[in-house]
Amino acid sequence: MALNNTYDARLVQQETAVGAGVQILVLALLGAGIGMGPAGWVTGLVFAVATWAVLSRALHRSGLRTFGPANRVTLGRATLVGGVTALVADSFVSAPPVSLLVGLTAVALLLDGVDGKVARRTNTSTALGARFDMEVDAFLILVLSVYVSMELGPWVLLIGAMRYAFVAAARVAPWLNAPLPPSFARKTVAALQGICLLVAGADLLPYAGNFAVALLALASLLWSFGRDVLWLWRESRVGAARTAAARAAARPAAKTVTRTGADATGKRLELGPDLELALELGLAGR
Repeated sequence: MALNNTYDARLVQQETAVGAGVQILVLALLGAGIGMGPAGWVTGLVFAVATWAVLSRALHRSGLRTFGPANRVTLGRATLVGGVTALVADSFVSAPPVSLLVGLTAVALLLDGVDGKVARRTNTSTALGARFDMEVDAFLILVLSVYVSMELGPWVLLIGAMRYAFVAAARVAPWLNAPLPPSFARKTVAALQGICLLVAGADLLPYAGNFAVALLALASLLWSFGRDVLWLWRESRVGAARTAAARAAARPAAKTVTRTGADATGKRLELGPDLELALELGLAGR
């Protein structure tokens, strides 16, 4: 049994290594096709290595014996996101084809709903898979916001940074870590971010149109995060009130115990009023 577990674990790690290899192949194709510069190469390689290292560690800690078909789809999306990341980094020093960046992004966004459906149909849904999918989505939005901000201004970076700011705030305020109820509105807003940033980045609209589309994305995201934070805060207050009520209810019982004793046979004895008064004065003196 131990040998089987070891073999399965190695097989899972091999799949992540294959994903890193495919990522490098995508970078090589981009480099050969558009003459991608050092900035794109370095950024793409860092993304590939970081993705492989983080995913390998997460898989080792989760103890999964198989990578699963849904995670393979997400890993494919991550490879596309790595290509988009390399192109965005290269755009700071050159002008990669917008059509190529838009094409890779569009495929990554279209595949966003596929991995979830595959996980449900194959009954392979896991907490790791959901987290992996969410992190790929968040990073793609961050990269797209960086690209669009070069045209519309640094305020667009708020779209990509908001989720990471929420995670940082949760370290200071642990009540933000409480689970949220499922919400169709939250999923819709999350999908809207990628679509709006893709439209603005494609530069198909005039400047005013791209500005309005990006502003719509930011406004909807602020509304979604604001609603969730308010819900979490209310739940934390309700939980604190329940805890305080439970402690208050426990105090009379504790006081009753202090007013009883036990004789040598173990029977509980009620203390007389004079002895109660003496004990209370003695405790007050302390």
